[in-house]
Amino acid sequence: MSTGDELKAAVSARRDLGPEFEDAVVESFLDKMGQEVDRRVDERIAQRASKAPARDQAPDGQRLALAIVSLCLGTLSTLALVLFGDGKGGYLVPIWLGIVIINVIFNAGRQGGKES
Repeated sequence: MSTGDELKAAVSARRDLGPEFEDAVVESFLDKMGQEVDRRVDERIAQRASKAPARDQAPDGQRLALAIVSLCLGTLSTLALVLFGDGKGGYLVPIWLGIVIINVIFNAGRQGGKES
């Protein structure tokens, strides 16, 4: 029975039974509507769960974005240290090592999730 039909039935029952049963009719109607809302929410959650990618694997777009941003930041930091670093070129190794580690950790889930 649809929500509109449930409401019409509740109003009709209230008219037929009189005001002394009004609380019971309203409570019954609200209970049925609560169950309907719960059912719809459960359906939506199930639909989203079936469509959602695995949480431990990032979409390819995020992987590409991380790679591009990493290369840009690494290149800019390298240029800045080489051109304006005044002998601080030793910072390049930890910077690039950090970039590599971040990319390896971020992409590690992909290797475990796909077998060829």
